[in-house]
Amino acid sequence: MSSDDEGVAELESRLEDVNLEDIGARHRRERKELQAKLQAMKKNAPKNNKNKRKEFLEEMARLEGELEQRHKAELKAAEANEAPEVLEVREPAEKPKAVVPDEEEDEEKEEQLTSNLRVSKAQKRRDKKAKEARARDAEIKTELQNAANQPTPKLIELQQITAKLSQRQLCLHNIPSDGDCLYQSIRHQLIVNALPGHSVQELREETANYVRAHKDSLISYMVHPETGDLLNDEQFEQYCHDIAKTHAWGGHIELKAISSLLRVPIEVIQAEGAPTLLGQEEFGGSPLVICYHRHIYQLGAHYNSTVPAA
Repeated sequence: MSSDDEGVAELESRLEDVNLEDIGARHRRERKELQAKLQAMKKNAPKNNKNKRKEFLEEMARLEGELEQRHKAELKAAEANEAPEVLEVREPAEKPKAVVPDEEEDEEKEEQLTSNLRVSKAQKRRDKKAKEARARDAEIKTELQNAANQPTPKLIELQQITAKLSQRQLCLHNIPSDGDCLYQSIRHQLIVNALPGHSVQELREETANYVRAHKDSLISYMVHPETGDLLNDEQFEQYCHDIAKTHAWGGHIELKAISSLLRVPIEVIQAEGAPTLLGQEEFGGSPLVICYHRHIYQLGAHYNSTVPAA
């Protein structure tokens, strides 16, 4: 057998091993890579130079056309089990004629693409949070079921809080442990009780302003976590800054501030002892009900919200 015959035989053997599913996967990957490249090109295309912009668009159309032609040829060759020379990438003799949209149409497409990207990212964040919430619910249910065999402090605490809530026809509503759990719990309670809503950032900024305005009455309760000494003026200002601008965890002082700001009582249920009730005498009415956990997470204390039992 001649060397040419051997080469043809080898190519035919390689073609027989081609899997349409593998080709399809590679095509999808190449299209995805090309789209990323085209987005970068579109972003870098000069908006004020129509000639340059036209060249960019023609080049983008050429790349898309070449990829589409090559993919069709590869699929056709794989399906018909033909000679694979059609898989070669050749530069076209002439650039394909691109249909260049006018400037207004192109800008509309760019705006639509940007909007779609924003929606996609927002949906991904919502899907991620929903997935995490489902995972936490499943974890808590599993741990409660196994509590009789493995009575850890976390499970005992969950049982006690769940029992207290059940007596009041309430259920636990899980809040992410991201440093904003106190403010997220209050925000959720405002929604549950059909009260005027506040974002987490609004609650943080208003709480920081309240603490600054009532420094004289609050400073005696504010100590440095490492030394145990009362905060000095510089440390007090840093404390207020952290409330407003970071994910600093909130406690009793922040709860007192939020109750006064919203003019609504806040009740904090915990595993042991009576609930803590703030603002009942000043404002009256039904309180916002949240839960305080000492053992649910290894990183420290945590707040959850509540919902009426279905």
